[in-house]
Amino acid sequence: MFISAGPGILGVMLGAGLLTAQAQEIYSCVDSKGRKLTADRPIAECIDREQKLLNPSGTVRNKVGPTLSAKELAARELQEKREQEDRALAAEAKRRDRALVTRYPNKAVHDKERAEAMAQIAVVRKAAVNRVNELVRERESIEREKEFYKNNPDKVPTSLRRQIEDNAHSADVQARFIAEQDAETRRVNARFDEELVRLRQLWAQRLPGPTSASSK
Repeated sequence: MFISAGPGILGVMLGAGLLTAQAQEIYSCVDSKGRKLTADRPIAECIDREQKLLNPSGTVRNKVGPTLSAKELAARELQEKREQEDRALAAEAKRRDRALVTRYPNKAVHDKERAEAMAQIAVVRKAAVNRVNELVRERESIEREKEFYKNNPDKVPTSLRRQIEDNAHSADVQARFIAEQDAETRRVNARFDEELVRLRQLWAQRLPGPTSASSK
């Protein structure tokens, strides 16, 4: 049922007994023409504006926002999703900052861990370099043996040819591995450099909690 009314309509309705137990919800709004409208369901004339949901006593129980079109609703949902994602990202960034400053309360601790990481890579790289040196010596030995067949290369034994191929393959593997360790050194250093930039900001802020005491 739709009822158009002016001021005092609720009192008249109550007095006349129109507001029965079956009409538990009354919507009220002022439309674009300035008319105050009431109805027992959302009012189409006020689809673009806020509507008040009234109790039987006439007090405001709730407010209903403007009804949006499908396009407007999709845009609002997208905006809300983006805002929610932004809040989640901000919360995650804050969590990471606290974890970072807890792990590295000062530069000395950060420098120590960088040095340890670099040392571990250096040990692995050194082992690869040692292996390359061994392969070089092996290749020299193979080449000396191959000298016996320099005047007749077709007579080089199959086993010797296989040794040459294996040696070359192993040398290539070790060269690639050393290159990977060099790249890892650059990557780890870059990570520590980036962390240090952020850590300096966090140390300057003196974040509350156990980290503030340990950073002094």
